[in-house]
Amino acid sequence: LQLRVSNITALLSEVEALDPDRKKTLREKIRLQLDEWIGNENIDENRFEQELIYYLEKLDISEEKVRLLNHCEYFLQTMAENKGAIGKKLGFISQEIGREINTLGAKSYNAEIQQLVVQMKDELEKIKEQIANVL
Repeated sequence: LQLRVSNITALLSEVEALDPDRKKTLREKIRLQLDEWIGNENIDENRFEQELIYYLEKLDISEEKVRLLNHCEYFLQTMAENKGAIGKKLGFISQEIGREINTLGAKSYNAEIQQLVVQMKDELEKIKEQIANVL
């Protein structure tokens, strides 16, 4: 279980490394689409920046990355406590990990990050199988 959680956090580190390029690519894509649809000369730069900030906030994955890391740390802490029956609690924590992974994938709009998310889901599925075997 520790190895699987460690694998998820390692994949999260890879997501962290890709995130700045993802934001830059989103910005450029929005700029190109605006230029194509309404022409570069018709773009109000101030309005563009406001709209860009709005969309980047909706697509921001910072909170999901922080929560995912916190859930992984909590999972490991719970395992280390070794106080009686912790299987159900680990199951609940793994559900929270899954929610954050899913949201990360849904908001990323980046093929490389989505591939990492699939790998995270695979690791999480292995965690869930092992927890089910313990229960």
